[in-house]
Amino acid sequence: MDKKADISISVIKRLPRYYRFLLHLKENGIVRISSKELADKMGLTASQIRHDFNCFGGFGQQGYGYNVPELYGKIGEILGVSTERKTIVIGAGNLGKAVCNKISATNSGFKIIGIFDKNEAICGNMIKGIPVRSIDYIENFCIDNKPVCAVVCIPSNDMKELTDILIKLGINSFWNFSNYDIAMAHPEVFVENVHLTDSLMTLGYLTAENPKNSMED
Repeated sequence: MDKKADISISVIKRLPRYYRFLLHLKENGIVRISSKELADKMGLTASQIRHDFNCFGGFGQQGYGYNVPELYGKIGEILGVSTERKTIVIGAGNLGKAVCNKISATNSGFKIIGIFDKNEAICGNMIKGIPVRSIDYIENFCIDNKPVCAVVCIPSNDMKELTDILIKLGINSFWNFSNYDIAMAHPEVFVENVHLTDSLMTLGYLTAENPKNSMED
């Protein structure tokens, strides 16, 4: 059995944060760091960091710690940042444009090759040098260009039929900004959900629980 299949999602979700912190250290000329020093900077424990890294074989040396540039490169390899996964974006409104700009500015391993929208008024506009195409052309585009990832920035009521089509066309991973539960309908694909309202409501709960934030008459 592949050992990576046993790695918990919580460990995987910490990898981008390690990558970000290590980049900061690398840019500041820090070459070596211990698990304790890294833990102190990140608000974690040294044992948790060692456990996380051991899931991928371990990267430190006894008595030395971690080589920062080397560890940064290794985690980048694990995250696949040097690959170019062909990606399409569906929805070219304000959210879609912001997401396109973020992907283009981030070394994430995803390359946008197509952007689609059903609003004919914005079809033909350019985002990061890529034309917004009508959603009517998405099937032919996918057949010709074979993207593997879709970023979805459209209302949930448009999602069911669209995701069924995209999966049949070879899309196997989704960055989902809608409230439609893709994983429930298609457990065979990879989905990372971004529920902005849920996140805001979580912040609302935490804020409400803080006595300092209670309203006074």
